[in-house]
Amino acid sequence: MTSRLLPWVLLAAAGGLHAQPVAPASKPSAPTTFRIGPAEAYDVSRLPDDAYGQAVRYGKELTDRTFAYIGPEVKNPKMRYAGNNLACASCHEASGTKKFAIPWVGAHATFPQYRGREDGISTLEERVNGCMERSMSGKALPFDSKEMKAFVTYMHFLSKDVPVGAKVEGQGLPPFKAPNRRADTVAGGQTYQAKCSACHGVNGAGIRAGAPGSATGYTFPPLWGKDTFNHGAGMNRLLTASAFIKANMPLGTTHDQPQLSDDEAYDVAAFVLSHARPLKAHTERDFPARWNKPVDAAFPPYVDGASADQHRYGPYPPLQEKMKQLKDSLMKTSAK
Repeated sequence: MTSRLLPWVLLAAAGGLHAQPVAPASKPSAPTTFRIGPAEAYDVSRLPDDAYGQAVRYGKELTDRTFAYIGPEVKNPKMRYAGNNLACASCHEASGTKKFAIPWVGAHATFPQYRGREDGISTLEERVNGCMERSMSGKALPFDSKEMKAFVTYMHFLSKDVPVGAKVEGQGLPPFKAPNRRADTVAGGQTYQAKCSACHGVNGAGIRAGAPGSATGYTFPPLWGKDTFNHGAGMNRLLTASAFIKANMPLGTTHDQPQLSDDEAYDVAAFVLSHARPLKAHTERDFPARWNKPVDAAFPPYVDGASADQHRYGPYPPLQEKMKQLKDSLMKTSAK
């Protein structure tokens, strides 16, 4: 940090020596847009074998093979933090580096940040544990654990060239405009069997990489049942799942070359989410500032008078408009 600031300090000093007039204050420039690099830009094998390099490499291992280190089948019961045999890379594809597959590139530069689900400022460690408790259907990692430090250090490595406050092209998921109708789970089931079941199984159970109990995870992960994300996970929201599927599924899809239409992605996501999965306790505590609650967060309480079915399957545009109208009144009620 000092070496970066030194030229600016010298320039400022020189300006003072020559008594140059002070320029009028300018408006803050727009945030820089950063582009995710090619795979070789995130090659952890090039890092030296020091403490930082070791932590980064372990973080990548945890990302790709979560089940092998902190999954429910590992030998040491004290290390069973994840409640399912998914890997973080099941959603954060290409070890967290794929555009529009919820990449981690730049994540380290965006925290601490306000999170609507908690209605407060969250650290990166707290965000990791949000995934541990929801997507991994498990329990929180201790902040001082080797595993938490490895996750955060790996994210730091992926974000090493991203300035604080910069926008990262391809971060998160692409916008998804849902059809203004209730999702059709029958049509979604037909799309699933035609385009998804070869990898994820006819019954959504995925394809295991080894025998149950071997802590070897899945070649292709399950999408419902007891060994997948719970109902409090972001992927259990229909609009989120639709956006992810449209940009990344079937295997080999990229955001700029989708293989499914908006309707197909919407319906197949609804079909997947219509099946049973683990339940997370206390989801009623999510989004305590109710105006922050996404309309597709399909668990109570609901504040807009719509049915649970509409929050689960849409149509969403009427709900989104209703929430806009309710926001001011909800904020006033909360302030009392």
